[in-house]
Amino acid sequence: MTSQFKRFHSLRRTSGIREMLSETRLSARDLMLPIFIKEDITSPVAVKSMPGVFQHSTESAIAEIEEAYSLGIRSVLLFGIPRHKDPHGTGAWNPQGGVQTVIKLTKSKRPEMVIFADCCLCEYTTNGHCGIMTTRGLDNDATLDCLKKIAFSYANAGADFIAPSGMMDGAVQAIRNSLDDSRHPGVGIMAYSAKYASALYGPFRDAAGSSHQFKGDRKGHQLNPTQSREAILETLTDIAEGADIVMVKPGMFYLDMVSRIRDLVHQPIAVYQVSGEYSMIKLAGEKRIANEADLMLESLISMKRAGADIIITYAAKEVLRFLN
Repeated sequence: MTSQFKRFHSLRRTSGIREMLSETRLSARDLMLPIFIKEDITSPVAVKSMPGVFQHSTESAIAEIEEAYSLGIRSVLLFGIPRHKDPHGTGAWNPQGGVQTVIKLTKSKRPEMVIFADCCLCEYTTNGHCGIMTTRGLDNDATLDCLKKIAFSYANAGADFIAPSGMMDGAVQAIRNSLDDSRHPGVGIMAYSAKYASALYGPFRDAAGSSHQFKGDRKGHQLNPTQSREAILETLTDIAEGADIVMVKPGMFYLDMVSRIRDLVHQPIAVYQVSGEYSMIKLAGEKRIANEADLMLESLISMKRAGADIIITYAAKEVLRFLN
């Protein structure tokens, strides 16, 4: 064995050395836990297509946040499912809505927990789309008016960040101006800047209660998987409009975009390990195709290695139990 190979071998020889020299480290502070809050239930309801994930009542959502906090997680992303849906998604800006209630209760008990609130209409509309639909298709400007109302209601409840996830044109600027005008300049925006019209969102629609209503696709307002330069333009536009954090979604299939955007911007980058990615790893573990814990951890490390500052994952709690 040459001296060069001996040198490399010495850097990998024991687990202690490998851990000491680890270039990429994953910790609780890197992870954000998504939580679904359903207004018409009193106990958690399992999402069949997402093992280990539940639709939560107000009370169980608070308990979920407490458990996450005990593991070291300091940020959550809240999604709401209303009692009643309508074409304009008016339940999304109800001051007594499930998300608004959980924000208030969490901030009263755990003010240091950083709360991100999803700002989209897909969970609240009867059509399951991200915006106001007309006979001519999605009405972008009418949707922006709704998003401003949602953002205001979340900010009033105490949210730290608004997360517009529909990728509507001009959404970041509209929300930023609305927050500033309503005396909420300190509330940040996490923009779903490079969100692709992916085939990996199916289980999420089950969790969000929109799978039965949703028809068609979102290719008209989200990125085609073939696009990379366009994703960069969208990201830079969101930053110019006032985004504090930008996102690439989904995760594993789009790590090239995380890396490219990391080289271009100084803003924090979030990556969303979406429902389809999560469920595929769960299924691989269930079928004994791979060790689930190792596969999940490897997936998240790949996102951190690509340049992500924040990883949004349904597996946040179980990954931390594995690491600990």
